[in-house]
Amino acid sequence: MSTRLDLIDLDQSGLEGYRRFISCWLSHGEGPSFIVDPGPASTAAVLTAKLGELGVTHLDYILLTHIHLDHGGATPQLLDAFPGARVVCQPKARAHLMDPARLWEGSRSVLGAVADAYGEPRPVPENTLAGYETLAADGIAVIPTPGHAPHHISFLDRGTLFVGEAAGTFLDLGDGDWYLRPATPPRFFLETAVKSLDRLLALDPAPERLAFAHHGLLEGRVVELLSRSREQHQRWVDAVRAIRRDHPEAPFEDLAPRIAAYLLEHDPYLARRGDLPADIQVREQDFTRQSLRGMVLYVDESAGD
Repeated sequence: MSTRLDLIDLDQSGLEGYRRFISCWLSHGEGPSFIVDPGPASTAAVLTAKLGELGVTHLDYILLTHIHLDHGGATPQLLDAFPGARVVCQPKARAHLMDPARLWEGSRSVLGAVADAYGEPRPVPENTLAGYETLAADGIAVIPTPGHAPHHISFLDRGTLFVGEAAGTFLDLGDGDWYLRPATPPRFFLETAVKSLDRLLALDPAPERLAFAHHGLLEGRVVELLSRSREQHQRWVDAVRAIRRDHPEAPFEDLAPRIAAYLLEHDPYLARRGDLPADIQVREQDFTRQSLRGMVLYVDESAGD
């Protein structure tokens, strides 16, 4: 029996362009059966129904690259359906899973209506949480990748690297090329993001495939994509620095469109946004702005260093 890897799309029908967006991964067959990032609470029923269609009757693990609402919100509902599963996340994130009140309020303050669409997460019982050593016994490696969030981790199993958002948002354009965008948080640190990518690039042997949280699978060319993501992060910060230097007093609302326009012309991977479906372009325009917000704050705070 071989290991089977299935992508379960969790489209958010109430949000424009939120399709081909959330990749929930199921690994089953040979070896342990597990889910990576079960998605938001709002689509928990969709996920459990799909698992039933796939004939899944047992899960060993629920693996969380991080606990943002669109990645870990459905964890309690999945535990209801598979009570024998154990949840693995970065240790400092456990408290927020067990008591998600601060996570919920913080998400609502940043995401607004999007957080409401994802749904409020329920607490995860403490006795369902397991440590990295449990995964190691089953041959699953955990790699710290705190560039997207301090509690972000990646998982490596049988040649597949579940990269979460460490390498940003990815879409296969079907012509051998990609759309690629950094997924940087409001508190962004370039050095941390680059070190996270360097840690993945140092894996030997290199993974055979990348499984993204947003969105899909890349077979082969793993080192190439991780290298391009590293370059892209630096390119974006360099652009922010240059445009901020020319507009030192501009508020973010005025600065962001200038930076985005420059990057659409000079970043070959962001430039492919125009090849995406119209509704996904709308979504990506909004997320580009969100990513730039973290980078502008980083550049502004490091200006005196």
